[in-house]
Amino acid sequence: MFTDPQPALLIYLHGFNSSPSSFKARYLGDYLRQRGCEDQYLVPELDHCPTTALAQVQRIIETHQCNADITLIGSSLGGYYATSLVEQYGLRAVLVNPAVYPYRLLKHYLGINRNYHTGAEYEMKPEYMQQLLDMEVKQLSQPQRYLVLLQTADETLDYRDAAEKYSDTQLVIEQGGSHGYDDFDKVVPQILQFSGLSVPQTPS
Repeated sequence: MFTDPQPALLIYLHGFNSSPSSFKARYLGDYLRQRGCEDQYLVPELDHCPTTALAQVQRIIETHQCNADITLIGSSLGGYYATSLVEQYGLRAVLVNPAVYPYRLLKHYLGINRNYHTGAEYEMKPEYMQQLLDMEVKQLSQPQRYLVLLQTADETLDYRDAAEKYSDTQLVIEQGGSHGYDDFDKVVPQILQFSGLSVPQTPS
């Protein structure tokens, strides 16, 4: 007996010091809303504590995984979280300029920080680096579950780290660009195709 496929659900995971108001999160949300698919897109505001952020997304996944085909879209640190979650739940993920060794980079941000979008202040604590290290995925168990989008002129992360780690995935490397991923709109159709979410090409 055949059953109907589950509807696609996209969960966007923003990066360090970002929020659901980031350009890529908002652009994708507007794109889907204009095509009547806003109910198939979630953008949680992730806590600055790594274990808390991961637990937030775990709760969302466990709420929806029985009735939705989930794809994570992780940008920068969100890509690091997404990798851990793919390995735990067997999901798919699109990673956009993902962080590979965030515990190395973020140690330079220890102390008080201010969120780029909300202006809220928070403390980056030394124990967060160990939390990040503890959730690291050393080797991907199913590389076919990943679409990885990199730009070589990323000013925050060395794209070569991700190119090496995700070498067996569906890997797309563009010359130039930036950490924010220039011309993000051009890769949205590829992201949606990978996620299995079928939407009209033009707004309704």
